[in-house]
Amino acid sequence: MKRYVLKAPLSAAPVASDFTTIDVPAPDCPEGGLLVRTVYLSLDPYIGSRLRGRHMGDVPPRPMQDAIPGAIVGQVIASRAAGVAEGDYVHAMEGGWQEVCALGPGSFRKLDPAAAPLRAHIGVLGMPGLTAWAGITRLAKVGAGDVVLIDAAAGAVGGTAGQIARLKGASKIVGIAGGSEKCRVVTDTYGFDACIDYKAEGWQARLKEVLPEGASVFFENVSAEMAMIALSVSKPYVRGVLCGLADAYQAATPQAHALNAGAIIGKRAQMLGLVVYDFYPDWDDYVAEASVWIREGRLAFAEDAATGLDAAPALMEKLMRGQNIGKPIITVSEERA
Repeated sequence: MKRYVLKAPLSAAPVASDFTTIDVPAPDCPEGGLLVRTVYLSLDPYIGSRLRGRHMGDVPPRPMQDAIPGAIVGQVIASRAAGVAEGDYVHAMEGGWQEVCALGPGSFRKLDPAAAPLRAHIGVLGMPGLTAWAGITRLAKVGAGDVVLIDAAAGAVGGTAGQIARLKGASKIVGIAGGSEKCRVVTDTYGFDACIDYKAEGWQARLKEVLPEGASVFFENVSAEMAMIALSVSKPYVRGVLCGLADAYQAATPQAHALNAGAIIGKRAQMLGLVVYDFYPDWDDYVAEASVWIREGRLAFAEDAATGLDAAPALMEKLMRGQNIGKPIITVSEERA
């Protein structure tokens, strides 16, 4: 079977030429686990850091051996797990860039194909969606009348966070994104009230104009600097969710992240750190709630999709350059009844 691997250890953000394929035997079905055919593969920004051993202590894959990590939706080929049969669909965070994968006990979640589109479990119902839901509902506790500011708003996390904030009663949602095309996705697909293009001249002044009442919640995905800009247009007692530092993910060396303590104190701000792993036990609860929103047409998702495992390297490079529009997803093989 085909597996994508690194050619050599990485010292910078990956590009398409850093990846190559090897042919390996299909694995055996593990005791208590599954053998799964990959149907959909997720590409996520944090993988660029993980490939260099700079994400949450994860060990990078061994060049020319280990599959490039990635979440998958797959169909069961063989099962030694109670309650899961051949033909069932599952989601797994550690499937990887390969045609078939072995999943050990506790490393997968069974999916209901009738509840929501299977491909949604890569993005809006996958880790990005869970991240958004956890930050908005469990940390910021968004409710009626909140004014919410979200950066990286065109991404899978940001776009979902804004929509969930609306569903939970927020009165106004403002996004920040880079470029007019991404801003159109934020307003037209995700339904934000406004989106500020940070690449446009005078964008910070425009941000103040669209938030005269001040944000009561901000959801930070980019950098400490952007968090301080969000704080500057927030009202006292703002709840700030610190979710990601995308600007630093692909930096060549570790970065300092300076927050202005005086500004935080002056605004009486709550700064809430979000690590999605803490909320894995709540994943099924989130999917049950969000699947209803999808069926009712109240939770939308945008994709930057490609077909075939061989499309993964180029789409990964596009993601690392911040050029993707929507959630990057690879269709590796077809869905089957």
